[in-house]
Amino acid sequence: MTDVRHVLVLPDRDAAEEVAEELPDRFGVREQPQLVRDALAGEDDAEDAQWLVVVEDPERRLDRAALDELAEEYEGWLEAP
Repeated sequence: MTDVRHVLVLPDRDAAEEVAEELPDRFGVREQPQLVRDALAGEDDAEDAQWLVVVEDPERRLDRAALDELAEEYEGWLEAP
């Protein structure tokens, strides 16, 4: 069985940090989600970058639709698998 990784794309670091803080309470995520800056090609300014929240789901128990709804609350989305 391969591990599942969910990637939520958020518009800025603040949104990514808030989503990462909500994941344990809303979804019971035990591992700390990873925050990753995703600079778009040609962008040098960190403020213009998208931020990714990477959530490991080795037991495949997280609801993709619910994760997408959470990301949408912060003007983001869940990447397709």
